[in-house]
Amino acid sequence: MNYPQPPPMYKNPGLAAVLSFFYMGLGQIYNGQIAKGIFFILAYTLSWILMIVLIGFLTTPVLFIYGMYDAYKSAEKINLDLARGFGPHSGHDG
Repeated sequence: MNYPQPPPMYKNPGLAAVLSFFYMGLGQIYNGQIAKGIFFILAYTLSWILMIVLIGFLTTPVLFIYGMYDAYKSAEKINLDLARGFGPHSGHDG
């Protein structure tokens, strides 16, 4: 079956989650959320450093899982906003 391809501005939630799996924050950057992506990269790096004092063993997996979840849900929200006409160039704040 041939399914119509979504417009290029739509985000793939699965791809966003996979990108965050391979490199924390990359899914957010893929979604166009550059500042959030950089924040995740910095927070994850700090969390790895905190493994020296053991708290990183708690924060690192939490950040890792939340980062993938956030990338997925953000992509879904971006797609919903685009479908409703609240895209980046629609003149709406969404």
